[in-house]
Amino acid sequence: MAVKPDHWIARMAKEHKMIEPFEEGQVKDTKVSYGLSSYGYDVRISDEFKIFTNINTTVVDPKNFDEKAFVDFKGDVCIIPPNSFALGRSVEYFRIPRNVITICLGKSTYARCGIITNVTPFEPEWEGFVTMEISNTTPLPAKVYANEGIAQVLFFQSDEDCQISYADRKGKYQVQKGITLPKV
Repeated sequence: MAVKPDHWIARMAKEHKMIEPFEEGQVKDTKVSYGLSSYGYDVRISDEFKIFTNINTTVVDPKNFDEKAFVDFKGDVCIIPPNSFALGRSVEYFRIPRNVITICLGKSTYARCGIITNVTPFEPEWEGFVTMEISNTTPLPAKVYANEGIAQVLFFQSDEDCQISYADRKGKYQVQKGITLPKV
């Protein structure tokens, strides 16, 4: 697999609706940057969050996740409690081609503040809004700004299509609309 230059990503975004909405350049101003970058795309976090809380003394169980472990929040700035995390979703909707896989890494602006963004790869023929886990590793409350960059998606294109795609397997996170909690 080879990394393709940014013009390839722009073409795929336009012709195949791979990223919607698509920002063809880097938007910076006073924001954490987002949009097309050299070899990837800086994705934004929406204004919808699920902030982890232990007010109900639930146990974190990936096979039986209790929604009461989260408080829903909608707003321009999400405050993540110390040593805690929140879930959010991307502003952008992705449609990954059958011969493409992605890796998503947190942006350095947040990483340098102890805020780590975790996202699993977008597999071939996966589509949906991306659910992201945003960890505050610090002993202080941390701000995350809605509608600004949170992570960078790197795209890898194969010379041939995969044998079995995420859609073929009927993946459980296919066509996510909102923030999606763990499923088994």
